[in-house]
Amino acid sequence: MKLFLDTANTDEIREAMTWGVIDGVTTNPTLVAREGRDFHHLLAEICQLVPGPVSAEVISTTAAEMVAEAQVLAAVGAQVVIKVPMTPAGLQATTKLKELGIKTNVTLVFSFNQALLAAKAGAAFISPFLGRLDDLGHDGVALISQICVIFRGYNLQSQVIAASIRHPLHVVQVASAGANVATIPFTVLKSMFKHPLTDLGVERFLADWQAAKRPGK
Repeated sequence: MKLFLDTANTDEIREAMTWGVIDGVTTNPTLVAREGRDFHHLLAEICQLVPGPVSAEVISTTAAEMVAEAQVLAAVGAQVVIKVPMTPAGLQATTKLKELGIKTNVTLVFSFNQALLAAKAGAAFISPFLGRLDDLGHDGVALISQICVIFRGYNLQSQVIAASIRHPLHVVQVASAGANVATIPFTVLKSMFKHPLTDLGVERFLADWQAAKRPGK
């Protein structure tokens, strides 16, 4: 399973890239707005930092406007993937963008039917939001599993991005469910490093090493 970083913060991306574990980045209008920067300049900088897919979301509401906006965003970098909403206009744009050779990531997916429609329209990636489903008392991981099983059974080519990841357990669960990608916030990525036995082991090794170096030993 690939790991994407769900952020538009270049400091977070730089640090995460030094760990050698990030395969791509996803952004959305909310994440971009937090940075208070020109979107196209920010996207270009992210593309310089990340060799893998970088999702950039359109904010238009009609298919024609989405396609026009997508073409401008795609010109920023070869790895740009256009995020479009799971709407009739979004799928119309997805179909057109596939014809133009521009990859899409259909976002705001909350059901299998939506995922199937996005795959049929030619989406390269599909982003089911499991965390938001969990917030409403639904089983988001079960949806990821259902999509992955049926897509593989019918050889549908769209990659499933498990989105709206809330905590490290979600990462384990979506990997077990067969997701192609988990896109995770920086805070969750950092917490994946943590285990109390690892911290205790490091402390003990260092303490034993210092004791062994004391005079008279």
